[in-house]
Amino acid sequence: MNTETEEANPERRTFEIVINGEQHVVPRRRLTFEDIVRLAFTDAIFNDDIVYTVTYKRGPEQNREGSLVAGEAVFVNNGMIFNAKRTDKS
Repeated sequence: MNTETEEANPERRTFEIVINGEQHVVPRRRLTFEDIVRLAFTDAIFNDDIVYTVTYKRGPEQNREGSLVAGEAVFVNNGMIFNAKRTDKS
């Protein structure tokens, strides 16, 4: 692996992240709340009856750990861990 090339073209790099215990390879350095939810739940539906909660840890310096809400995004790095939960309000 050529580190110099990766640093010169960070957008072309892929990142290995873990969501709910499953490994995912993503092609972007920045992911949104909606991206994470869709990776966690392939049948994700965004409406008033379903609430999603996303937390993360082992992130890069900009966002080491925390939570995401709709409309927010985080930078990712290899080995970053996400936990996504779905709750039905009915």
